[in-house]
Amino acid sequence: MERKWRALIIVCVAIFMLLLDITVVNVALPSIQRQLHTSFTDLEWVIDAYALLLATCMLNAGTLGDLLGRKRIFIGGVVLFTLASALCGSATSPLFLNLARGLQGVGGAAMFAVSLAILSQEFHGRERGTAFGIWGATVGAAVAIGPLVGGALTEWAGWRWIFFVNLPIGIGCVAGAALYLHESRDEGHGGFDWLGFAFFTGGLFSLVLALLRGEGWGWGSGRTIGLFVAALVLLCAFAVAELRQHAPMFDLGLFRNPSFTGAQIVAFTISSSMFAMFLFLTLYIQLQLHYTPLDAGLRFLPLSVLAFVTAPIAGRLSTRVPVRILFGVGMSLVGIALLLMHGITPSSGWTTLLPGFIVGGIGVGLVNAPLASTAVGVVEPRRAGMASGINNTFRQVGIATGIAGLGAIFQSKVHGQDRAAFVSGLNAILLVAAIVAFVGAAAGLALVRGRDFVRTRPQDAA
Repeated sequence: MERKWRALIIVCVAIFMLLLDITVVNVALPSIQRQLHTSFTDLEWVIDAYALLLATCMLNAGTLGDLLGRKRIFIGGVVLFTLASALCGSATSPLFLNLARGLQGVGGAAMFAVSLAILSQEFHGRERGTAFGIWGATVGAAVAIGPLVGGALTEWAGWRWIFFVNLPIGIGCVAGAALYLHESRDEGHGGFDWLGFAFFTGGLFSLVLALLRGEGWGWGSGRTIGLFVAALVLLCAFAVAELRQHAPMFDLGLFRNPSFTGAQIVAFTISSSMFAMFLFLTLYIQLQLHYTPLDAGLRFLPLSVLAFVTAPIAGRLSTRVPVRILFGVGMSLVGIALLLMHGITPSSGWTTLLPGFIVGGIGVGLVNAPLASTAVGVVEPRRAGMASGINNTFRQVGIATGIAGLGAIFQSKVHGQDRAAFVSGLNAILLVAAIVAFVGAAAGLALVRGRDFVRTRPQDAA
């Protein structure tokens, strides 16, 4: 096997491991609660700490890859993620676990931010489309089958093994990366953007916390309003700081390129619609339909298998079909899938979701591969690290804010254990998520242009 294909396997295994830890924990939360005697707020932070640190550290991780070397940052991220996984599995208190989950997020950000830049250095032409298709399938499958893997490990080995299983995988990825990855960097980069990092982290944290806690505190309470105001002020300060920076971690000038902007909107909308809905669909299958964690995970297989099959095909199609068409069709299918799931009744079974899972799997597969290639394909190669970091940040911010925003709507309609209220809340957020997906389809069609790609391909020029 050629060295570059081994490099692809190493990167995809590492990305699969880190993305799996976004959803794999959900089905293990009841076991964690019983053993560590946690409150519901503590349980929410088991997920939030990871997602927030993953999203907020993504940009500077990509920048550090440009500055210090992408291979070096990738290996450092795997090492940190693996050590943090060992700490998570050894946790004796909720605070210990949540701090370790945050550390996992930092390591995951380092891996994720430079992954596409590494692949763009290794693959060119039609092979790049295939490689990005495999990467996209990895992303979709990791998010989709998290409940299955988490359920199996929790039932058969105990919740600590959802973290301990990362240890041999991480060690293998470090060894493989040292042998098969090439080093690349942007020699002219200016350095770490501390001010931008502080403003962005604080603003995003305030926004997500307000969305997560607004229903409990009251949307008109001082705490909730204060957090929203803080989020607005900090994110505006972030934008001003980046405009004044000589070497910003988030170059707002990239958004002058319509295709780059369209890719970020698509990344955000697919994450805040379909991927965010996985949490609520998992809760529905387990709490309302009374499936075990493992059985619930098995119900997601139609979606994950189709995402796997479709993504490499979409990667190859991206060299022949205008990317905007793939975005428009893929995100439209995601919206249709969510509408197909809408209309659940208290007497419905899990098969009510099956048509949506099938259509959604195809849609996710069509979007993920061209999204990856577009993110780095419309910027100069030396900016690939930053572009990759921004795109992956939009993915994670989409998941974090999607779960928080949809969760706020869901909680406003669900009180107690009434199944009819639960179903009503689920139908409401399925409709909202579908609208978000259709917005992404429109943005992808309208903004992404073949002529914006670096080294424009003839078929993209249409």
